[in-house]
Formats: sequence, C-alpha cells, structure tokens
Amino acid sequence: MIGKAATHKKTMIAAAISALIFFIIYASRTVFIGNSSFGGPEELEIYYTLFLIFHIFLATSGAIFGIVTLTLAFKRKIKKHRKIGPVTSIIWFFTAITGVMVYLLLYILYDSGETTSMIKAILGS
Repeated sequence: MIGKAATHKKTMIAAAISALIFFIIYASRTVFIGNSSFGGPEELEIYYTLFLIFHIFLATSGAIFGIVTLTLAFKRKIKKHRKIGPVTSIIWFFTAITGVMVYLLLYILYDSGETTSMIKAILGS
C-alpha cells in the first residue's frame, strides 16, 4: 500500500501544480489581453452566460476543495482527506469539461465577440 500512496501523492502534486500553472496563464491572459465576449446568436447569450457562471462557480469551488484536500493530506489527516478527495476530483473533472465547452462555444462553434475586460465579457456590454 505504501507504493500506491507514494504514487498517488506524486500524481496529485503534479495535478495541483498543473492546475496552478494553468490558472496563472489564464489569469495573466485575462489581465493583459482581456476576455472575449460571446459571439454566438443573441438568443443563446443568456444560456451561455449562465453556463459560464456555473463554470466559474465550479472552478472556484474546485480550487477551494483542492487546497483543503491537499492541506488535509499534508497534515496527515487521512480519514478526512479520503472523505473529501472524491468530491474534489468530481468538481475538478466537471470544471475541466465545462471549461472545454466554454472554449468551444467562444472560439470554435461561434466566432468570438470583442475582446474586453472580464466583467464586460461576463455580464455583457
């Protein structure tokens, strides 16, 4: 069991570092370039906005759960770590899926709207 625990620890640390790197790149792009507004049909904009807000909620929750889960592991509170870990992984999974869907809606399925500040992109002009 020790080998599996060590492998799990290395994998989860790598996943956390990858998530952090992604967040730093995303936040930097947002600060320096801005975000693109939804360029699809106007009648779909409200659904896209609600979906985006759901994704943002998942991403924020996932970050909080991730920090708590890692903290519990490093403090060796394994019983609590095992309880919250599966919840964290589900949130991370759905954050990734909804993130890809947001990307597809913004840049692949429809031409993106204007690149603007994050607040304007989320709430509309």
